[in-house]
Amino acid sequence: MPNIKSAIKRVSVTEHKTLRNKMVRSSTKTTVKKFDAAVAEKTASAEMLSATASVVDKAAAKGVISKNAANRQKARMARELAKA
Repeated sequence: MPNIKSAIKRVSVTEHKTLRNKMVRSSTKTTVKKFDAAVAEKTASAEMLSATASVVDKAAAKGVISKNAANRQKARMARELAKA
Protein backbone atom coordinates (compact mmCIF):
# COMPACT_ATOMS: atom_id res chain seq x y z
CA MET A 1 0.00 0.00 0.00
CA PRO A 2 1.47 3.36 -0.97
CA ASN A 3 2.24 5.97 1.66
CA ILE A 4 2.57 9.03 -0.55
CA LYS A 5 -0.60 10.98 -1.26
CA SER A 6 -0.10 11.09 -5.05
CA ALA A 7 0.63 7.36 -5.16
CA ILE A 8 -2.59 6.65 -3.23
CA LYS A 9 -4.50 8.73 -5.77
CA ARG A 10 -2.86 6.89 -8.68
CA VAL A 11 -4.01 3.55 -7.23
CA SER A 12 -7.57 4.85 -6.96
CA VAL A 13 -7.58 6.31 -10.48
CA THR A 14 -6.12 3.11 -11.91
CA GLU A 15 -8.85 1.05 -10.27
CA HIS A 16 -11.56 3.28 -11.76
CA LYS A 17 -10.00 3.15 -15.23
CA THR A 18 -9.59 -0.63 -15.03
CA LEU A 19 -13.25 -1.01 -14.10
CA ARG A 20 -14.36 1.19 -17.01
CA ASN A 21 -12.12 -0.69 -19.45
CA LYS A 22 -13.51 -4.04 -18.28
CA MET A 23 -17.08 -2.81 -18.74
CA VAL A 24 -16.41 -1.52 -22.25
CA ARG A 25 -14.49 -4.64 -23.28
CA SER A 26 -17.20 -6.92 -21.88
CA SER A 27 -20.00 -5.11 -23.68
CA THR A 28 -17.99 -5.14 -26.91
CA LYS A 29 -17.39 -8.88 -26.68
CA THR A 30 -21.07 -9.49 -25.90
CA THR A 31 -22.19 -7.48 -28.93
CA VAL A 32 -19.74 -9.27 -31.23
CA LYS A 33 -20.88 -12.66 -29.91
CA LYS A 34 -24.52 -11.73 -30.55
CA PHE A 35 -23.60 -10.77 -34.11
CA ASP A 36 -21.74 -14.06 -34.62
CA ALA A 37 -24.75 -15.98 -33.32
CA ALA A 38 -27.03 -14.09 -35.70
CA VAL A 39 -24.72 -14.92 -38.61
CA ALA A 40 -24.79 -18.58 -37.62
CA GLU A 41 -28.61 -18.51 -37.58
CA LYS A 42 -28.69 -16.59 -40.89
CA THR A 43 -30.58 -13.69 -39.28
CA ALA A 44 -27.79 -11.10 -39.39
CA SER A 45 -28.36 -7.93 -41.39
CA ALA A 46 -26.38 -4.92 -42.56
CA GLU A 47 -27.98 -2.82 -39.81
CA MET A 48 -26.77 -5.29 -37.20
CA LEU A 49 -23.27 -5.13 -38.68
CA SER A 50 -23.38 -1.34 -38.54
CA ALA A 51 -24.48 -1.32 -34.89
CA THR A 52 -21.81 -3.83 -33.90
CA ALA A 53 -19.12 -1.93 -35.79
CA SER A 54 -20.18 1.23 -33.98
CA VAL A 55 -19.68 -0.45 -30.60
CA VAL A 56 -16.25 -1.69 -31.67
CA ASP A 57 -15.31 1.80 -32.92
CA LYS A 58 -16.36 3.37 -29.62
CA ALA A 59 -14.19 0.91 -27.71
CA ALA A 60 -11.25 1.86 -29.95
CA ALA A 61 -11.95 5.57 -29.46
CA LYS A 62 -11.83 5.10 -25.70
CA GLY A 63 -8.50 3.30 -26.00
CA VAL A 64 -9.78 -0.01 -24.69
CA ILE A 65 -8.74 -1.82 -27.88
CA SER A 66 -6.34 -0.60 -30.52
CA LYS A 67 -7.50 0.95 -33.79
CA ASN A 68 -6.01 -1.93 -35.78
CA ALA A 69 -7.76 -4.53 -33.63
CA ALA A 70 -11.06 -2.72 -34.16
CA ASN A 71 -10.55 -2.61 -37.92
CA ARG A 72 -9.63 -6.31 -37.94
CA GLN A 73 -12.79 -7.22 -36.02
CA LYS A 74 -14.98 -5.15 -38.35
CA ALA A 75 -13.39 -6.72 -41.43
CA ARG A 76 -13.95 -10.23 -40.07
CA MET A 77 -17.59 -9.47 -39.29
CA ALA A 78 -18.17 -8.02 -42.77
CA ARG A 79 -16.59 -11.09 -44.35
CA GLU A 80 -18.77 -13.43 -42.27
CA LEU A 81 -21.90 -11.49 -43.23
CA ALA A 82 -20.97 -11.61 -46.90
CA LYS A 83 -20.40 -15.36 -46.72
CA ALA A 84 -23.74 -16.01 -45.04
